[in-house]
Amino acid sequence: MTYEERLQNVSVLGAAGKMGSGILLLTAIEMTDLSLKPGNKGKTFVLNAIDVSAEGLAGLMKYLRGQVRKVAEKKTVWLRKMYADRDDLVENYDIIDEYVFDVLNVVRPVTTMAAAYQSNLIFEAVSENRALKVKLLGDIDKNNGNNPWFFTNTSSVPIKLIEKEAGLEGRVLGFHFYNPPAVQRLVELIITGKTLAEVEDFARNYAKNLKKIIVPSNDFAGFIGNGHFMRDALHGMKEATALAEEKNIPLYKAIYMVNKVTQDYLVRPMGIFQLIDYVGIDVVQFILNVMNPFVEDEELSHDLLDKMMLQGVKGGQKSSGAQKDGFLKYKGGRFTAIWDVHKQEYIDLDSFKDECDEMLGELPSSVVAWKSVIRNKKKDDLLAAFFNDLKTSADLGAAMAIKYGLKSKAIGEKLVSDKVAKETDHVNTVMLTGFFHAYGPVNNFFD
Repeated sequence: MTYEERLQNVSVLGAAGKMGSGILLLTAIEMTDLSLKPGNKGKTFVLNAIDVSAEGLAGLMKYLRGQVRKVAEKKTVWLRKMYADRDDLVENYDIIDEYVFDVLNVVRPVTTMAAAYQSNLIFEAVSENRALKVKLLGDIDKNNGNNPWFFTNTSSVPIKLIEKEAGLEGRVLGFHFYNPPAVQRLVELIITGKTLAEVEDFARNYAKNLKKIIVPSNDFAGFIGNGHFMRDALHGMKEATALAEEKNIPLYKAIYMVNKVTQDYLVRPMGIFQLIDYVGIDVVQFILNVMNPFVEDEELSHDLLDKMMLQGVKGGQKSSGAQKDGFLKYKGGRFTAIWDVHKQEYIDLDSFKDECDEMLGELPSSVVAWKSVIRNKKKDDLLAAFFNDLKTSADLGAAMAIKYGLKSKAIGEKLVSDKVAKETDHVNTVMLTGFFHAYGPVNNFFD
């Protein structure tokens, strides 16, 4: 079966979700672009958007319409060539409208799994629930006579377990998009010892056509991305708990301080507690629970997550993309308060921010902001100067940053020594591309 033939009938499970909608958008565009090429004219391309929520699917189609129009506006020159035989399409807006129609015409929104029984390729983007993934993929395979291939978007479940338990020997791999898939360029590719060569080859071609950067990860729970992020998050929670005890301050103040250090001092796009909120406290806890049974030399859990969950504070994002309140309370894209796990209420930032900032100390004059340095050609020199100043500072914030940077490096190096990542460059690429860090965790800045 050729690349084009494989993509003539595709299904996306969890299509209305945050990840599934992006995967569906990218795949719908790829399928439509294939259908417009001269050799494929007249061939039918079907993309089943499968989700349990009919309301979610309705919202999905609205999302697709808007996103496809933006894509079409950026490639009108190419589209004019593809529609050259259409005399009725004169103006650019005619061509754009036709392309939007063609892409949406490929998509079939459905709430029944049976739609996947004719597919050659299935993308799975449901929740990080091993049993659910196994059941869905196994049921499809039993009812599908095409020996379909399965690409799971799991960020934590070992692929070999899904492969074995669903009976998909050689026909499943991990194809982990980063959020949001339509924007993020990174894909973690995870194969097992049984993955068929043609399945991997197709995955690499598909990623290339989508202009994605592939980083291979060995098949270990959490892979590279969550392997680093989850441990980084645990370190942040441990540091906040220890700081509160050491300085005899409320935990919410310590959370603010660690969040500030991990953003401003480590030059990251957001602090570690803000990142946990973005992903979702419930999601972070769930992924840690998935990973924990597979590690022997560490405990991947923290009671602070348990307390937040018991108190009903989960973070995550609304369907609109707006941030839900978690460790931090958000308003207009900024956080304005910190959750107090003891009083079970948010404490306004203005009531304690100055006190905490004074405890941390002044940032050196060489400080650089993430936005200003991320694309600066001299960023390594700027970062080295700033971090060198931190190393010579006696302030609390500087000491916390150096300790955190060294821990982040140790986590990255351990991923390589544990054979999760094949090399440190892979760890750095995942954090640079998937998490938008200004520099990779495995570096010499903090030594």
